[in-house]
Amino acid sequence: MDVKSIISQMTLEEKAALCSGKDFWHLDTPQRLGIESVMVSDGPCGIRKQSDAADHLGLNASVPATSYPTGSCMACSFDRELFRRSGEVLGHACQAEDLSVLLGPAINIKRSPLGGRNFEYLSEDPYLTGELAKNYINGVQSQNVGVSVKHFAANSQEYNRMSSDSVVDERTLREIYLSAFETAVKDSKPWTIMCSYNRINGTFAAENKRLLTDILRDEWGFDGYVMSDWGATTADRVKCLEAGMELEMPGKNAANDKQIVDAVNNGTLDIKVLDTAVERILNIVLKYTENKQSETKIDFEADHEEARKIADESMVLLKNDGILPLKRSQKLAFIGKFAETPRFQGGGSSHVNSYKVTSALEAAKGLDVTYAPGYDTNTTESDEALLEEAQEAAKNADVAVVFVGITDAMESEGMDRRTLSMPKNHEALVKAVSEVQKNTVVVVMCGGCITMPWIDDVRGVLYAYLGGEAVGTATLDLLFGDVNPSGKLAETFPRRLEDNPSYLYFFGDEQNKTEYREGVFVGYRYYDKKNMDVLFPFGYGLSYTTFEYSNLTLDKSKMNDTDTLTVSVNVRNTGKVKGKEVVQLYVGMPESRTIRPVKELRGFEKIELEPGEEKTVTFTLAKRAFAYYRTDISDWYVESGDYTIMAAKSSRDIACTATVNVTSTTQIKRVYTMNSTIEEIMESPVGREILGKMMAQNPLAQADADDIGMGEAMARMMAEMPLRALLSFGGDSVPAGAGEMLLKQLNA
Repeated sequence: MDVKSIISQMTLEEKAALCSGKDFWHLDTPQRLGIESVMVSDGPCGIRKQSDAADHLGLNASVPATSYPTGSCMACSFDRELFRRSGEVLGHACQAEDLSVLLGPAINIKRSPLGGRNFEYLSEDPYLTGELAKNYINGVQSQNVGVSVKHFAANSQEYNRMSSDSVVDERTLREIYLSAFETAVKDSKPWTIMCSYNRINGTFAAENKRLLTDILRDEWGFDGYVMSDWGATTADRVKCLEAGMELEMPGKNAANDKQIVDAVNNGTLDIKVLDTAVERILNIVLKYTENKQSETKIDFEADHEEARKIADESMVLLKNDGILPLKRSQKLAFIGKFAETPRFQGGGSSHVNSYKVTSALEAAKGLDVTYAPGYDTNTTESDEALLEEAQEAAKNADVAVVFVGITDAMESEGMDRRTLSMPKNHEALVKAVSEVQKNTVVVVMCGGCITMPWIDDVRGVLYAYLGGEAVGTATLDLLFGDVNPSGKLAETFPRRLEDNPSYLYFFGDEQNKTEYREGVFVGYRYYDKKNMDVLFPFGYGLSYTTFEYSNLTLDKSKMNDTDTLTVSVNVRNTGKVKGKEVVQLYVGMPESRTIRPVKELRGFEKIELEPGEEKTVTFTLAKRAFAYYRTDISDWYVESGDYTIMAAKSSRDIACTATVNVTSTTQIKRVYTMNSTIEEIMESPVGREILGKMMAQNPLAQADADDIGMGEAMARMMAEMPLRALLSFGGDSVPAGAGEMLLKQLNA
C-alpha cells in the first residue's frame, strides 16, 4: 500500500485517532481504508500478551508464555550471539501471537543498585549494554516483528518516576545514558522507541524535542515512531507531537485527540507535523501486516529448553573454595523455600504467565536430597522452628545448598529498593546453616546485587539472578558441572550501599530533582577511579577451569584518531575441563588532562576452549574507543597522547597491557585571554616564540630555583601562571600593550 495515498484519504479525526491507542494494547488504524489494527505487548523477558483485562503493572493475567532470564541475568553472558538467538525466539513467538511490536529491550543504565527495574536493565556499562541490545533487536526484527527500545532517557529510578527530573550534564548524558540508545539506533534501526516518564533537565521526555527529534532523528537517523510509556504523555498533547512523540499509549484519550484536531483547525499545529507522525506510524504498521506469518506456532517445550540454555550461559559463579562442582553421589540438603518455589522473574510489566516452572528440587529428583524450607516468603522475620529443621537437614548432609535472595515484595517495577540486604530471615538461614555445616553453598535468586556479610562463612556462591522458568534445571547444570559456569558480572557489587557514587543523591530532593552529580563515574568507572575495595568487580566470574592470557599485540604503536587499531591476545585453557571465557578489553589514558575514568570497556568476546586449547582473540578499535564527549565542540573528541590497552578477566584483573600513541586530527580553536595560563599559550607556536623572548627578561624565569631545591615547584608555578600575572611580574621590561599584542596574534 502507498502510505501517502492512505494519508490523503484519512480524515483529520482519523489522523488524530491513529496517534493514540485504540485501547490498552492496540493501535487505532483506519480500518475502513483496509489498515488492520495491530497489537503491541510487553515482553523483554517473555511475552506478556493480555487478551482480557489489561494493565501495565503485571496485575492481570496474560496468555501462557515462556519466561526467559531477565536482562540483569542475560547480560552476564557477555554473549552477543545468545542475545540475537533469544531475540529470534521471542520474535517467532510474537508472530505466533500476532504481535507487531515487542516492548523491549529495556536498556537504561544501572546508576544505583537500588533501581527498582534493575532486573530488567542490562548493565552499568553503556558499551556492553549497546552491544547486547543491538543483537537482541536484530534477532527480534529478523522475524518481521518490531521492538520498542526503552526507556528514553535517563530513567534511573522508580521513586516519583512520572514526575522526577533527571538533572544531568551533557557529557554524562552522552557518554553514559544515551550511548547504548545511540548504538541500538545506528546499528539495528529499531522500529520504535519508547520515551520515559521522567523529565530530563526540566523537560518531560514526551515533550523533549531535543531528545526525540534533534538527537534521535537528526543526529542518529532514527526513522521509526516514538511511543509514550503508558501514561507518560503530558497534558499538552500538541507539544508532545511537535517534539516528536507520535503515539500516545494507552488509549483512548478523547480529550487529547481533540487537542490535536482543534490545534490543526485553529492553525496552531501545522497539518504537516500531524501527517508526518501518521506516516511514521503507518510505515511500521504496514511493515508488520504486509509480511505477517499467520501459520507460526510456538513450541513451548523447545522454548523452555532455550530458557535453560540462556540461564546456563548467564549465571555467575562468585565463590568456589573447592566445593564445586558437586557429585551426584553426595548426600545433599536443599534448604530455602526458593529451592521449591524459585524466584525466577521480576514484577510489573515484564511479569510473564509462565508455561511451566522447573525448581531445583524438581530437577534433583532421583538424587539423595533432603529439603527444608528454612523461611516463610510472606514475612521477613525468622521462624525458629524452620531454622532448627534447616540445621538438622544440613548436619545430616555432605553438602548444604542454601537457596536465598530477594522477594517479589522487595523488588518490582513501581518502587525502588531501600537496602542491598536480603530479608532478615534469608540472612539468618545462611548464618544458621553455615554454623553447623562447613560445606555450605549459597544460590542467590534476585534481580540485582546484594551485600553478603556471610561470604566468608560459606564455601561456594552461585548467583542465579532471576533465571527464567528453567532456573532449577540450569542451577543444577552449573552446580554439578554439566555446564561450566561462564557468566561475568555486568555490574559491580559494592561492599555496602553507601559506597555507591549516587548514594547521596539517588532519590532526589524536595523539588523532585535528582542530580546526577557523580557524572560519568558510574559503576566500575567510579570504584576503579577511587581504587575502592568492592565485594565483586565488574566483569568478574569464576569457572571450573583456568585461563591464561599472553601476547597482547597491537598492529601499530602510533595512529591518528581517524585510523583503526587491531588488537589481538592469545587465550589458553590451562585447566582440565572445557570452558568458556569472556575476554574483556579496556582502554585508559593515564596522563589525560581531562577528568576521565581509569579504564572503560571497549571490547569483549566470549570464546570456548578445550583443555590445553589456545585461541587468538582479535578486536578492532576506532575513534570512539579513545574519545570522550567534549561539550565545547558538541562532539566526540580524542585527546592526543598515550593510551593503555588492557586485556582483562574483569575490571580489576588485568592480564596484559600495551600502549598506543594516538594523535587527534580535530583542530580546536582556542580563544586566548589574559587569564590563559603560560602552559596553554606555549601549546601555540606563536605563543612559544613570543613568550620565550618575554620570559627571558622576566625576573621569575631568571631565578635559579634549583639552588633552593624548588626547581619542580617553580616550573609548575610558571606553567600555571596566567598571562596577566606574568606581565605584572615583568615590570618595566614589558612594553605597554605587549599583552594585547600577543593575544591579537594568538587569536588571529
